[in-house]
Amino acid sequence: MENKEGFSFTYSAEQQKEIEAIRNKYLPKEADKMEHLRKLHAVPTQKAQSWAIAVGVIGALIMGTGMSLAMTEIGAVLGSLAMVLGIVVGIVGMVLVALAYPIYNRVLKRERQKIAPEILRLSDELLK
Repeated sequence: MENKEGFSFTYSAEQQKEIEAIRNKYLPKEADKMEHLRKLHAVPTQKAQSWAIAVGVIGALIMGTGMSLAMTEIGAVLGSLAMVLGIVVGIVGMVLVALAYPIYNRVLKRERQKIAPEILRLSDELLK
């Protein structure tokens, strides 16, 4: 391209692409509806997984405490009371571990119901 002073400059296609890539990094991000829909869809699963993992880990730790009471020297020092207490604590831990999956399903269902109107509205916009 030439201007009136006689200076000329040209850009190759490769340079144009690089310039556009750099320029796009500094432009404000536009709201991408599809990306927003994907993020909304992932939220209920992430919350449900977090709850299920937390309950499962806590249950496993409690179950381990019960096993420790029933089967180690701590139990031997405390006598037969430790064995009974260890079994009870272990069973409580097992119940919590067993509840992890139903808690996952319940939280997932509740969170999907909360977010359903927004997902449906956004998906209707994208389908048009």
